[in-house]
Parts: sequence; structure tokens; C-alpha cells
Amino acid sequence: MGFDLSEIIKAARSQGDGVGERPVDRWNPEFCGEMDMVIRRDGSWWHDGARITRQPLVKLFASILRKDEDGETYLVTPAEKIQIKVEAAHFIAIRVDIEGEGENQRVFFTTNMDEIIEAGPDRAIRVEIDPVTQEPTPFVTVRGRLEALMARPVFYELVENGVNRETDEGEELGIYASGTYFRLGML
Repeated sequence: MGFDLSEIIKAARSQGDGVGERPVDRWNPEFCGEMDMVIRRDGSWWHDGARITRQPLVKLFASILRKDEDGETYLVTPAEKIQIKVEAAHFIAIRVDIEGEGENQRVFFTTNMDEIIEAGPDRAIRVEIDPVTQEPTPFVTVRGRLEALMARPVFYELVENGVNRETDEGEELGIYASGTYFRLGML
């Protein structure tokens, strides 16, 4: 099914100025089908095989993203719900800033959409470990079920600021963010 991209842009723009979060979780339009739009692992957005290079347009689409309980990602307006593909994550965490230390330290991430989020109980840090290569793939929750894949230097900075903890499985490395401990990996 083909979609008129200009109509989706028009609908998204009609919901505000593109600054801040839109209430996509309160919008419940009927499912309209799939669109040939992909958020690639490197954070780039593609439509019909061509990269979308206009950052304001990408930010506009990012503002109407929603990942539902079915595990699929949609562009959502009050009138439309269109499924898109996501290779790894919705965003890329390109920077981390850590304030304080110990259990009370605060961890802030900046995404490739210029959003700043604070990790904590509502915005979890999680690390998937590839069972074959043991390669870590770290994520942080941005909003709802949307996540940012951490750029490698961002993850390394977390590791540098991590703390060791003894568990029943052995020694692990983790980091505190807003009073919550997040496991980064086993040592």
C-alpha cells in the first residue's frame, strides 16, 4: 500500500511545532498499513530506498513515533497509524553526561534528535549480549517503548563510570542512574 508522504507530514505538523513530545500514546487511529520507511542501525531514516537528509523532517517523523505492545513501530497521527521498520533502535544515544557519583548519580543521554533524557526507573538502561560473539548492544529507553542504541563511545564512558558488584552469577559491572542500578555486563 502506498502512502502520500506529504499528507503524513501535513498531519504531523498540524499537531504542534515539532518541539517536545506529542501525545501519540493517546491517539488511537485505525491501522492504515505499512510504509517503505526504515530507521537503519546507524540512525539514518530511509523512504522508498532513498535517505531522508532533511533533519527537520526526520525530527518531525521522530516526534510521531510509537512502538506498540505488538513490538512494531508506527508513525501515528490522530487520523493514521502506519507501520515502519526499525533495524536496531529508534534513536542513537550520541552523548552521555554523568553528574555526581554512587547511588545518587544522574546519567543524561543526548540523542541524535537533540533530545536529552535522564536514565532512571522510567528510562531504563539495558544491554543485550550476543550469545555467539558476546558483543554487547546497549540501549536506553527514550519514551514509551522507544529506545536509543548507544554509540560505542557512549557505552565505553558508562563502563568507565561503572561499579563492580558481586552476584550469585559472579562479578558484574553496572551503573547507578537516579538511584536505580543497571547491569552492564559480567566481568
